[in-house]
Amino acid sequence: MSDSAAFDLGFDPDVLREKYRTERDKRVRVEGNEQYQQMQGDFSHYIDDPYIDEVINREPLTDTVEVAIIGGGFGGLLAGARLREAGVKDIRMIEKGGEFGGTWYWNRYPGAACDVESYIYLPLLEELNYMPKQKFTRAPEILAHSKAIAEHYKLYDNACLQTEVTEMKWDEASALWIINTNRGDAMKARFVVMSNGPLHKPKLPGIPGIDTFKGHSFHTSRWDYDYTGGDATGNLAGLKGKRIGIIGTGATAVQCVPHIGESADQLFVFQRTPSSIDVRNDRPTDEEWFNSQAPGWHQHRMENFNTLVSGGIAEEDLVNDGWTEIIRNLLLLMKIEKNSNLSKADLAGKMELADFQKMEQIRARADTVVNDAATAEALKPYYRQFCKRPCFHDEYLETFNRPGVELIDTAGQGIDRITETGVVANGIEYEVDCLIFATGFEVGTEYTRRSGYELYGKNGQSLTDNWSDGVSTLHGMHSRGFPNCLIMGNSQTAFTANYPHALNEQAKHLSYIINHALESNHRVIEASEQAEAQWVETIVKMARMGERFYAECTPGYYNNEGKNEDRNPKNTNYGGKSMRFFKMLEDWRDAGTLEGLELT
Repeated sequence: MSDSAAFDLGFDPDVLREKYRTERDKRVRVEGNEQYQQMQGDFSHYIDDPYIDEVINREPLTDTVEVAIIGGGFGGLLAGARLREAGVKDIRMIEKGGEFGGTWYWNRYPGAACDVESYIYLPLLEELNYMPKQKFTRAPEILAHSKAIAEHYKLYDNACLQTEVTEMKWDEASALWIINTNRGDAMKARFVVMSNGPLHKPKLPGIPGIDTFKGHSFHTSRWDYDYTGGDATGNLAGLKGKRIGIIGTGATAVQCVPHIGESADQLFVFQRTPSSIDVRNDRPTDEEWFNSQAPGWHQHRMENFNTLVSGGIAEEDLVNDGWTEIIRNLLLLMKIEKNSNLSKADLAGKMELADFQKMEQIRARADTVVNDAATAEALKPYYRQFCKRPCFHDEYLETFNRPGVELIDTAGQGIDRITETGVVANGIEYEVDCLIFATGFEVGTEYTRRSGYELYGKNGQSLTDNWSDGVSTLHGMHSRGFPNCLIMGNSQTAFTANYPHALNEQAKHLSYIINHALESNHRVIEASEQAEAQWVETIVKMARMGERFYAECTPGYYNNEGKNEDRNPKNTNYGGKSMRFFKMLEDWRDAGTLEGLELT
């Protein structure tokens, strides 16, 4: 108990470390990401768009635009907004959904809401002079805000909705990208921004017999209100008299399970790994507080949150919620021990203790809220908080006190199989009328698999072949051999829990580069061989620094489903603090030399 010599922690760190290792080991599967089923062939109906009211009929396009942006989620919207602000007029948005919104176009399940404070999560609040209704905004409001951004920046002009890119080819002679789509288009663009997003391609678990089930089934990202009744606020009257099974207990299930449990006669929640469920404490926005914010408050608040959740120290905690509590615990530990001159190793040790304290609090909450002791125990997460995305909810745990709701915990082993009439777990069959897959989106698979199309750059080389040995970019945005193509996403860029913040920084950066090229009449912009190699070397070096943390984590999409050692370090995020990455991009722009880019 040397870790707690300064004061009584209330737990034994060595015991917890061993418990974490045991729980992790029982969940590791040799398949890694291959345990999931792609939604194609017999499974393709799971990704049909149920939200389109009317199919847009139009003639195929073969025209040319200055900038084509692929993806109409927050990334594409921010790219379009920042390009408009820079003075770029000729922009075309290409989006496979029937509207702007990206993830929030697809996620319309009951209870869907952001789990990061809306005052930092929703982009462009100051630019649109918009006040979110709640501290944690609901999905319909996020979708409406996405449309408002598109309206404000005139991104509907010349847009192609209900349009999915099938292939992109670089034409050397004209220095243009040729973009083929499922609508027969062969449009051209001088610059392409790819903002396909990390959360848009749903996945199914590769459970034996999944194709034999004869009841009703759907994925949460394509919620079937015709079957369930109700709307995003719940009231799922169509589930009365029904036995429902839901597979998955991540952020989506945490939000929709209370509504299903309220309406269905019987709900079976099949769990492999419990999520950490912290207090949400949602509340309406204080209008007086919101209107008192000084200009620049939005960026400042995002940076303050990001500093704290990245392990940095700030003079104040503006957001002050469950996300930032670990740092508050750490500061308390340091204050009690009166030791602010810690080595990196000592600081890491103190961070682990602060994390233990937070997760002990999360586990104690399950005991307090859930009546059945065995169910409460099964709902306790035994891993570091940021091994999986933390969840915040005030009704999820209470749902397991309902007489018709049963947690089917598989002790980390997952479901045995699916039959024509139900689900077999722990050797017992549970008959259900409907199966709901709350199994999330593909993360960590090949870029072209997630995007759904292939890129062919200079000399006809495909991006798949070019990245066969791992992602290769400059700043995560430029890949040599694919000129005038700028990539928005996670690989080789900074990661932050507040993803729209990272997208905004990327959008500012790429708009600067594209506008510079257009104003200077540069035909081609491409990463130099040396600059790209140096950036990849930086990514690999920093990835190794964080390998131990994720290697010890329970399986999830953060650590390649427990196969972190198999993950190519080239395919990881920037391993330094994200604020450091954003400052580096800002300094790069301020220098004005476009270092590392070759301009023709």
